[in-house]
Amino acid sequence: MSERQLLVFTDLDGTLLDHNSYSFQAALPALRRLKEMAIPVILNSSKTRPEMEALKQQLDNHTPFIVENGAAAIIPAGNLGRDSGLVVSFSAPLDEVLDALQELRQAGFQFRSFADMEAAEVAKVTGLPNMAAARAKQRIGTEPLLWLGSDVELEQFTRQLNQRGLQLIKGGRFYHAMGQYDKADAMQYLVKRYQSCYPDREIITIALGDSPNDARMLECADYAVIIKGVNSDKLNITGAGEVLRSEGEGPAGWDECIQSLLNRLL
Repeated sequence: MSERQLLVFTDLDGTLLDHNSYSFQAALPALRRLKEMAIPVILNSSKTRPEMEALKQQLDNHTPFIVENGAAAIIPAGNLGRDSGLVVSFSAPLDEVLDALQELRQAGFQFRSFADMEAAEVAKVTGLPNMAAARAKQRIGTEPLLWLGSDVELEQFTRQLNQRGLQLIKGGRFYHAMGQYDKADAMQYLVKRYQSCYPDREIITIALGDSPNDARMLECADYAVIIKGVNSDKLNITGAGEVLRSEGEGPAGWDECIQSLLNRLL
């Protein structure tokens, strides 16, 4: 049997990070074990590049990562045989998304997006510190928003975005207006890059998430882990490899499922 190379793709809020405190402490045993085994942990989140770079410092994580629900895959220098860093974009420019939102606001749809908010207001609605909220506003391709209208209006709003070549997806706290791509596109790109770097190894993918915007990422994985949380009951996936649901919430569930999979696979 060929040697295996595991890759772990993970959502952040409500998955690796606690939904309320944003702490990853409960996942540290599994994170340390993965680092000792040289298994890349690839962050794949709706967060921005500045947000994720700050978190990667805390995690001592130097692997490639995916920002803003798949808007770009970022390969830092020293990864995948590269001496210099690389940013691979999958998104339309943010201006196109903001222009469409402005048109729809003028048509009467009610919402409040990050572009409408100062950092202090973003901090209030997210629970983030002000510095982190400022990083959350530094976006390249997606716009989070709080929906203020009815459910019927939300359906109409979504259709209007679709007609403009955009989509609206539900995350852990916000809706995200964005182009026609998702977390899975950037994930599959990185899997191919890893396979080309390790042609003699069998690539095994594990993906962990807790919200509907994680569905396609989970469906593309060999092992899909649905982390128990505020939105996990709404997350139903089809076509994935093996599907696991954690008993613990957030990072505790993350640790539980990674430890179990490592015991089985290695």
